[in-house]
Amino acid sequence: MPRLPMSISRRRLLVAFVLPLIVGGGAALRSAAADSSIADGAQALVQAFADEGVLLLRDEKASPAASAERFRTLLDRYFATDVIARWVLGRYWNQFNPQERDQYRQLFEDLVVYGYVKRFGDYAGEQLRIVRTLTDSPTQATVFTEIDRPASGQSVRVDWRVGGRDGVFRITDVVVENVSLSQTWRSDFSAVIQQGGGPSGLLTTLRERTGQLKAELGIAN
Repeated sequence: MPRLPMSISRRRLLVAFVLPLIVGGGAALRSAAADSSIADGAQALVQAFADEGVLLLRDEKASPAASAERFRTLLDRYFATDVIARWVLGRYWNQFNPQERDQYRQLFEDLVVYGYVKRFGDYAGEQLRIVRTLTDSPTQATVFTEIDRPASGQSVRVDWRVGGRDGVFRITDVVVENVSLSQTWRSDFSAVIQQGGGPSGLLTTLRERTGQLKAELGIAN
């Protein structure tokens, strides 16, 4: 069965470690493009995600299953998951039939949810600070933030790509220290497909990985 390349998996470690920590709320500085509705909306979205996320991270009494469902709600509310999932497949999207696409979307979301719930225990009071927000186009903006890590006294740069139209905003990518989460997934998934797995091979790989994560969390199938 095709597996994720080790070099790519190691490159993912920075993103995998930081993302569960980026939802610690913090003080926002003034947007560099405060007169832009897309910039204002993007910044407000990221701040709201941070504010809601920190409540989830601090709830030590919640079971893994309950935390997973709450995180799934946040993911659906703040992220363009369908857009991200399709972009990650790139040109291979057309190789998937409608049923396989539906299965892929669900498995992709499960991978994100269970993968990050598993790392919630790594949270150690990190705080997110919005540094500035820039408008990239009439429908795209980037929110630049830093994650302050009390344990090390260091900060990690995290950029949020946000799309917006008609007052509706969603996060389309997260870039940690210049490593794009979406691009990392795209490289990983395409490697599995190129190894001869095709659509069914990728679905099997994702199904096995999400099953493993659920087992490690003690969540029944």
